[in-house]
Amino acid sequence: MGQLFEAAMVICFGISWPASLYKSVKARTAKGKSLQFLVFIIIGYLCGIVSKIVSNNITYVLFFYVLNTVMVTADLCLYFRNRRLDNAANA
Repeated sequence: MGQLFEAAMVICFGISWPASLYKSVKARTAKGKSLQFLVFIIIGYLCGIVSKIVSNNITYVLFFYVLNTVMVTADLCLYFRNRRLDNAANA
């Protein structure tokens, strides 16, 4: 039962990332994004992945941790692209 609630938590958190990615692509600006927030979210998901591996509790929930990590990492890459675009526009 605990796995079900953990999966629900990770899925609920993960629902927002596709929207964030879409906004980052369309906005073409880093304004309104927080580098620290994205980094801490990635660290949190990585800790969840390591926890699953270390405790030898590898279940389907691990897939959602990895998927969320990939999406946030993509958003982080877009942050740096958009910051570069912001700098070019200001120059």
